[in-house]
Amino acid sequence: MFNSVFGFALSVLYFLSPYAATILLGYFAWKMWVHYIRQDFISGIDWVMLEIIPPRDVERSPKGMELFFTNALYHWSEKGGMEEYWQGAVWFWYSLEIASIDGQVHFYIRTPSRIKDLIETQMYAQYPQAQVKITEDYTAAIDAITPEGEWNLWGCEFKLRKPEAYPVKTYVDFGLDKDPKEEFKVDPISPVIELFGSIQKGEQMWMQIVITPSKKKYKSHHGGYHDWVEEAKAQLDKVLKPFTSQKLSLDKSVTTEIRSPAYLDPVIKGINGKMTKLGFDTGIRVCYVAKKEIFPLGTRTNNSRNIRLIFRQYANPFLNEFWRHNATQGDAYSGFFTASKNTVRILANRMLIEYKERAFFHLPMRHHLYNKHTIFWPLSIFLRPYFHPETVVLNVEELATIWHFPGQILKVPTLERIESKEAAPPTNLPL
Repeated sequence: MFNSVFGFALSVLYFLSPYAATILLGYFAWKMWVHYIRQDFISGIDWVMLEIIPPRDVERSPKGMELFFTNALYHWSEKGGMEEYWQGAVWFWYSLEIASIDGQVHFYIRTPSRIKDLIETQMYAQYPQAQVKITEDYTAAIDAITPEGEWNLWGCEFKLRKPEAYPVKTYVDFGLDKDPKEEFKVDPISPVIELFGSIQKGEQMWMQIVITPSKKKYKSHHGGYHDWVEEAKAQLDKVLKPFTSQKLSLDKSVTTEIRSPAYLDPVIKGINGKMTKLGFDTGIRVCYVAKKEIFPLGTRTNNSRNIRLIFRQYANPFLNEFWRHNATQGDAYSGFFTASKNTVRILANRMLIEYKERAFFHLPMRHHLYNKHTIFWPLSIFLRPYFHPETVVLNVEELATIWHFPGQILKVPTLERIESKEAAPPTNLPL
């Protein structure tokens, strides 16, 4: 009896195996096709680097930058099957950057060229005295991190320590939404600008915040997927569940009663506030770059330590905070032993490449086939697969907190400011 059942099962498997193999090969062929046409579409995007020179007097709160992100960068639309799966069209992404070159601090936005005019007009709408100009990519001056090169690099990425429904501390928590007098302002971006402005010749510090309108999907408990707003609601329900009870009334109707303790009020308010504003999928990366005589390979300088702490002021232990990961010192590969100089150099060069590529969305094939999700420990120690960049959802209030122009109270001489907006002459001048 057993032999006959076993033989029948083998015959069924033998019969179905060609169909299963065809389906499997078809699935991989489809994935490869979609990846190819998307990369082909991306290769055709004309990128432009815009430098934003802030005005001398920034009197507006970061709310102005929040409106800029909403009006200039939130391009969310449904794409049809022809666009997605034949033309390879993807949603655009943008990189908000702060860079210090030998102590000179600059604000940049990297964008597809077709969005340049909209960015310029919306920036002037919020900051009429600012200046927007096209410039070269500052990262092009840094060669590969090799034994023969003249540069070394330390870098890392950031993620959120808790679920994305929990917000980090924003400019509203610092009272900047009320536009206090300049001498009373406590601006959380001031420590970043001060640190970037303190470095010396032969040193550079970079920060990039790569964003695109959020399209993240989360698995639902009852099947299917939902977006980040529904996920925030689910997190809030999870927080309130221990304090929720149901009572049966005399008319047999059921009433729900929530009695949450006072210490949960900031959590409830924070989650509610986060999901009422537009969200962006966000990747954050920072780098410290220096000449080898300043920053020897395999060592840690004060600046390579300091740059990893630039988001500490946004931490609210009761809600959320930024958490460092994917650092170039090789902890993920070294285990009980110190990472070799060669491993550190490989990771530093990868970080440089991915910073230059602004790589967080629509990653190249190397990230899909050769990463730490597909090559596990202990093989990862020897093969050194790629780290997989992680993105988080930040709303426009959080983004405006970590990327905005500092107020007048910050007197950093190496931060260029413009005295007045350049304007074209009136068109009605007599000839």
